[in-house]
Amino acid sequence: MSARPPGRLSWQKALAHLGVMGAVAVVLGVVTAGLAIPFAGAIGIGAREVARSMEELPEELDTPDLDQRTQMVDAKGNVIATHFNENRVTVPLDQISRTMVKAIVAIEDYRFYEHGALDLKGTLRAFVANQAGGGVVQGGSSITQQLVKLTLIDQAKTVEEQEAAQDTTYARKLRELRYAIAMEKEHSKDWILERYLNTAYFGAGAHGIQAASRRFFGVNAKDLNLQQASLLAGLVKNPRDYDPIDSPDRALERRNTVLNRMAELGVISEKKADSIKGRKLGLRVEKTANGCVSTAAPWFCDYVWSYLLKDKDLGKNAAERDRLLKSGGLTIRTTIDLRFQRAADQAVAARVHPTDSALGGLAMVVPGTGAVKALAQSRPMGNLVGRGQTYLNYTSPASYGDSKGFQAGSTFKAFVLADALRRGFPPTMVVASPSRVSMPESQFQGCGGQPYGGGFWPVGNSTTSGAKTMYTGTRESVNTFFAQLHAMTGICTTYRLAQQMGVELTNPTGGKGGVGRERTPSFTLGVPDTSPLEMAEAYATFAARGVHCPARPVDAIYDSKGKLVKRYKPDCDQVLPTAVADTVNDILRGVQEPGGFGYSNGLTLPVYSAGKTGTTQSQRAVWFVGYTPRLATASMVAGANSAGEPISLQYQTVGGSYIASASGSAVAGPMWKGAMGVVSQWLDNVDFVRPDTGALPAPTYTSVPSLKGQSLATAIATLNSVGLKATIATDKSESFSLSETVMETEPGTGSSVVSGGTVLLRGSSNYTPPPPPPPPPGSGGGGNKKPDKNKNKNKKPGGGGGGGRKPRN
Repeated sequence: MSARPPGRLSWQKALAHLGVMGAVAVVLGVVTAGLAIPFAGAIGIGAREVARSMEELPEELDTPDLDQRTQMVDAKGNVIATHFNENRVTVPLDQISRTMVKAIVAIEDYRFYEHGALDLKGTLRAFVANQAGGGVVQGGSSITQQLVKLTLIDQAKTVEEQEAAQDTTYARKLRELRYAIAMEKEHSKDWILERYLNTAYFGAGAHGIQAASRRFFGVNAKDLNLQQASLLAGLVKNPRDYDPIDSPDRALERRNTVLNRMAELGVISEKKADSIKGRKLGLRVEKTANGCVSTAAPWFCDYVWSYLLKDKDLGKNAAERDRLLKSGGLTIRTTIDLRFQRAADQAVAARVHPTDSALGGLAMVVPGTGAVKALAQSRPMGNLVGRGQTYLNYTSPASYGDSKGFQAGSTFKAFVLADALRRGFPPTMVVASPSRVSMPESQFQGCGGQPYGGGFWPVGNSTTSGAKTMYTGTRESVNTFFAQLHAMTGICTTYRLAQQMGVELTNPTGGKGGVGRERTPSFTLGVPDTSPLEMAEAYATFAARGVHCPARPVDAIYDSKGKLVKRYKPDCDQVLPTAVADTVNDILRGVQEPGGFGYSNGLTLPVYSAGKTGTTQSQRAVWFVGYTPRLATASMVAGANSAGEPISLQYQTVGGSYIASASGSAVAGPMWKGAMGVVSQWLDNVDFVRPDTGALPAPTYTSVPSLKGQSLATAIATLNSVGLKATIATDKSESFSLSETVMETEPGTGSSVVSGGTVLLRGSSNYTPPPPPPPPPGSGGGGNKKPDKNKNKNKKPGGGGGGGRKPRN
């Protein structure tokens, strides 16, 4: 028996292929499969090729959920922003106007409800026309076949697949037919028409009938009238050429074609058609922004998007999460309050202009929940540098934004304050705080227990000096007080507390002794970079009585059907004892009361508030972080050139005002007051809880040893040996020698000092001897001599160098 020639079909496969062609033939209205083969030959393709291409296709075409746009809304459902790959909102058929349904069926497939997957009359008519025109496939496609084509295009992942889905060959037509047969078998006509109207592209970025209705007329699909529906029905044939925005004349002509067809089929009367044809297009174009630009809260929106892209529950990687967020038809219910956002925007805009050599940023966070209520920035979102625009989000942390932030100055003193209180240093402890001191770096312990360094850290005050407590040292922001307080706490615990309260602290390595550039003695002066949102989150921890809740911009996410996808609940921890937080609040409220910088600069509110100022070295950034028991707000103004690089605020014009010298209270404070002064009307006027100082850790005390006459080096070692730390006064002379003699200590020998506290040493170079005491009475000299009672006792009047003559009678 001879072998079968290569390439020829066996009888069994031929019969199988003929079975497929039989199905096609039935659709074509032909009784036998044999007639289908000559038909295929007539159009220039072999039966075997047709059958093989048909057999190789799956029997059904997957129809997954269509890409839909995602919306961000506030708690009341107000839309903040939309995100999409395709601007589409799917709607059921009963939410599409019947006029629209009639219009699209009339112009695209008037026998849609009468034929199967293929309209034989239309296909034969197109076949004849195509043969006469050279064989190019034109027209004749049913709505079902069009839906198949749109689906294949939508599912194409490569250029080759996209080209195959749109090529002008009979092979593509037959592929569509095979899928159309399966689709008609599995789904109802209404399902197919609904899917088609939601899939079709109508131009101008509008996918699906609902998006098109909003785009061109500002109405929902269920409310389309004949004038609107006839225009939209005409667009699907060629959305680009008939675009009513760019080509209104062609769009009008196409609309009238649809009206004529509807009248021809008896769907509407000719009189009605003529009436509508006499009208203009009637457009009411509605733009749908994609993304955060030009929204009511662009920087909040940007933060939300970055926040969700890091949520592993939304996908295994950022790309997968991005696709879900842009195509899942989600509703993201955020924490923003648009009233608060408007107040924040207005306060920032009033104080810092977009083109200033400065950046203004403001963040609001709710204590006890972490809900972010507003994020505002002076430079608007965009790429026009000449107008001060930027795409860098300076309000959010580096992990969510694009900026590493700015130094926060003395606002970091609050972390040292809280750490000292929880470690047993009482708020009334008195610390000698002269105008300048030098701190031995060896007394600052790093996270590994090793000394920070072997040199000395010079610190000076820019405010007041003298004996200070935590109340007066904080209210007056005394650097030399906090430098000593930080030596008492150590570097590591304060650093970790700031992290626990929400400050990211992104440079853990690379500093002296391997302990990190941010873990330094100057941490208390705010040398790490941070953002307004981090500081608002951290200070909200104080307001919540020691409970830290990570900043959270989202409450919940729902799918396109309203089903809950994920709820974002507060995830809070008690990071400070309640008594410690209450004491910090009591101290920081002093900034807002008489004697505090906030009070003197008019930063008080109609509600109870507390806060802390911050000014960095070289005045590159100034801050005011203030809060009530119900809301924490961080305000920052930072010198920055057009590239966002730090520069000094001094001698700059910011918000129309010239700055000779920048400070947190005078520059950042008014911006804070501008926002908080408005939103305070929506806040409960709740007072802070008075601190229970008896619940604070009980301190222990150590007596100051005798140090006078020792060298500074020996005195430092002596103090360290008894658990105390040394501070060298340099307010008289900035230079000193460790070999010079200790002339004086504060407090003096035998005084009680909190264990781990500091003792101020004055060496000979910084010592001014007191003036000598006045001589005791009767010791002679000067005006202290007693008068001689016997002097001139026997002298006559007029004697003593005057001539001694008797007076005349």
